[in-house]
Amino acid sequence: MKAATINELKKELTALPPKQLVELCLRLAKYKKESKELLTYLIFESDNESDYIRAIKSDMDVLFEELNMDNYYFAKKGLQKIVRSISKYIKYSGIKNTEIEVLMYFCKKMKATGIKIGYSPVIENLYNRQLTKIKKSISSLHEDLQFDYQQEIEQLEEY
Repeated sequence: MKAATINELKKELTALPPKQLVELCLRLAKYKKESKELLTYLIFESDNESDYIRAIKSDMDVLFEELNMDNYYFAKKGLQKIVRSISKYIKYSGIKNTEIEVLMYFCKKMKATGIKIGYSPVIENLYNRQLTKIKKSISSLHEDLQFDYQQEIEQLEEY
């Protein structure tokens, strides 16, 4: 079975009555956890982005507390888990400011843990990828905001 294009789906969905549309959304959410999380964001959290960012940061704090620092292998695995989690949250939002705030917070928390970032190439690459994502997102913002974030980026690049 070949999937329909987004344009075809959009045309069909606009023609459906609201009750049937609700049933389709609920059916989608029932089978995939990611769909349910996205609907939760769109319905309950998208109108207050600052609270959403705070919730992501508090989840990140919990994950950093659970991080196993005994071994670089376990630290790397824990950091990768955190990055997967925040990437999902960022994808739901789709707002560049949210992405920048969350990724900068991740980098600050990572530096605060005391992990020697340059000691492990995998951890260093993970950290540098997040910095690259931040820089890419900043480049699409207004010049004034770029300047403000640029100062924070310079501090994060020193590890």
